[in-house]
Amino acid sequence: MSKRQTVETKWRNPLFLWGAKGAVEELPTIPFHSHEEIWNSTRESKAKLLPVGRLRYYHKWGGHGAYTWQRLRYWPTRRRVLNIRSEYNPKTLRTEKTIVDKRPIWWMMGLLAFVLAPFVAPAELVGTLLTAGATFGIYAAISLCWMLVIGSAGIFSLATFAVVGTAAYICAWLSITFGLPWWSLPAIGAVVGVFCGGILALPATRLDGFYYALLTLGVNELCRVYFYTSDIFGSAVGGIYGVESYIPDSWSQDATLLAGYYSCLAVMAGALVLYRFINGRRLGRILRMAPEKREGFAEATGVNFRLARIWIFLISSVAMGAIGGFYVTHFGGVSYSIFDFNQVLLGLAMLAIGGMGRAEGAVVGTLIVVFIDKGLVTFGPIRLIAVGVILLLVVLYLRNGLFGIKAQFRAWRDKKKSERRSTRAEKGGEMLPEEATEARDKDAVYRRRFDKIQREYLKTLVSPEVIDEHRRSPSGQHSEALERLLIYFRGQPQVDKYAITTVDPFKSYRIVALSGQRGVAPRVVEDKIYHTPEEAFHGVFLRRVQDLLES
Repeated sequence: MSKRQTVETKWRNPLFLWGAKGAVEELPTIPFHSHEEIWNSTRESKAKLLPVGRLRYYHKWGGHGAYTWQRLRYWPTRRRVLNIRSEYNPKTLRTEKTIVDKRPIWWMMGLLAFVLAPFVAPAELVGTLLTAGATFGIYAAISLCWMLVIGSAGIFSLATFAVVGTAAYICAWLSITFGLPWWSLPAIGAVVGVFCGGILALPATRLDGFYYALLTLGVNELCRVYFYTSDIFGSAVGGIYGVESYIPDSWSQDATLLAGYYSCLAVMAGALVLYRFINGRRLGRILRMAPEKREGFAEATGVNFRLARIWIFLISSVAMGAIGGFYVTHFGGVSYSIFDFNQVLLGLAMLAIGGMGRAEGAVVGTLIVVFIDKGLVTFGPIRLIAVGVILLLVVLYLRNGLFGIKAQFRAWRDKKKSERRSTRAEKGGEMLPEEATEARDKDAVYRRRFDKIQREYLKTLVSPEVIDEHRRSPSGQHSEALERLLIYFRGQPQVDKYAITTVDPFKSYRIVALSGQRGVAPRVVEDKIYHTPEEAFHGVFLRRVQDLLES
């Protein structure tokens, strides 16, 4: 016997046993397939089914009442250490606490890893890693201050290393000439930074974007040429050296490397505190209120957007100048290579690889670039090519650096979900998993599923023989296939259900669709006029069959 079983072509009339007038015991019927076969085939899923809902990758804490609202805050700001939200779980019928923002946890784990790194690193690599780590700490602090200027303030300045280098040169010259102690150099550098920031902030009120970037790039090159050709600032030896260091000369090499490493990490931590303090307070909120190209809207609401940008520029310049003063105490001097154009490009690569406008992006981007540039010195110039390749890939395929991958992946996933839903034409009225979870009446899920399976079965009953049978006899006793179709059509809801209206009694009829609302007239479906009720009934039947096949 074949897989597709065919039912015998005799249909027994149930009305015959009740003695209905004119009822025939058996009638020949059109061959059709068993409804059980259609039921089993349609129940098999044609698409890959995935678990409904989001998987939880983090722990849920139980809690209720006052325990939910005891939240630590960063003093003196109103920022919470952990953003905890209370939620009600309808499955477990209990209140749960969820950590919405987990970045502080990752920050603590990352900083703890930097603190413990010298004790777990291989002995033969400790010196190289401590030297690269100290360089990373200084450049990460510079990148964080630069991120405040470009990311928060929206000022595309390329004079960051001009400010740092100028402060470093002046601090080094004052230290050697007047014998200033090392602890005074960061304060002097901060004064030089605010002076340089004030000069650079003046054109920022008039210029913006590409033109301001060209101006600041020219300022950086002007500083390089001046310090390179100046006899006062050591043009003969390529810089100024011999500045007093904050590490005593009597210390051993290992102790010196370890002290320098942790001191540079402390500078980076200070830059992080400054970034959080500015970005999380009033200045940062003002700048987030008026994003790019909406300065007019901010000023119309009473916010002095330009003044807020200048304030952040000046504060960042003060921090950069202080970093420049620390720079000379750490390295014992400074060379004019700090103004080189490749240094500016590496700094931009640090920001672009990590992601603009994010502190973690500045730190991670700096870590990647410094590791390649300082940790892989044995590879020669090819390491710079590697930095360029990484930067090119990030610019081409990522919207906002490495830390924009999550948002970009979610957008891509939602897009693919929408495309997958639109291509699933076999849904046919059955609820998708996303719709089923949101439906309050779960019986509707099974009703729609049964309706889908029933329609899939009824589609197999439509044939030229059935249509011809209905055309010959729209009413009366029919074959089982036609009777099943008619019973399904009669049980449809009133909304948009086809009916017949009389245009001229006993002469002309027209097909309409019912509105399903009291007082709302039916709408005319077509302009075709039928001359007999039988023709109109058959026209309604054809329309219902067409809707069934297209469902």
